[in-house]
Amino acid sequence: MKKIVAIGASSSIKSINKELANYAASQVPNSITINVNLIDFEMPIYSIDKEKEHGIPKLAYKFKEILKNSDGIVISFAEHNGVYTAAFKNIFDWISRVEKVVWYNKPMFLLSTSTGKNGAKLVLEIAHSRISRGNPFTIPTFSLPEFNNNFELDKGIINKELNENFRNSLSTFISNINNGN
Repeated sequence: MKKIVAIGASSSIKSINKELANYAASQVPNSITINVNLIDFEMPIYSIDKEKEHGIPKLAYKFKEILKNSDGIVISFAEHNGVYTAAFKNIFDWISRVEKVVWYNKPMFLLSTSTGKNGAKLVLEIAHSRISRGNPFTIPTFSLPEFNNNFELDKGIINKELNENFRNSLSTFISNINNGN
């Protein structure tokens, strides 16, 4: 069984991005989903001064260990003022101090969703630009607009065209997992 880490890059308890990340991870055949809740990894706001004084928090090492032991990583980004949430950015900052290769060159699938028509595309573009640097795999992306109209928990993506686009990106992710491990 492949281990797929699902991260909803939001600190909201009822995050639609958590729902989308979990759904995407669950679509990988012969896999188990490891749900990562950013709330469980709250750390002080990163600063070099805090790192020098207190070192890297144990939670950053724990987060990295989850990534290291996975076969693939799915992240769905919430958009706050056009960029990552502070919760995700802070974890990203801390884990980047543990080791240079932040995501262990794992196959990744980057998503975004919102209740609006843009589907958080801006943050997805920013995230893909940053996270894809140095990763040996082509990292597929998918943005789901109008989450409440296009997604149902028991059915998944209900818009036929959007579901086809999702499936195409998912196929690339699955291929990367099968070819990478």
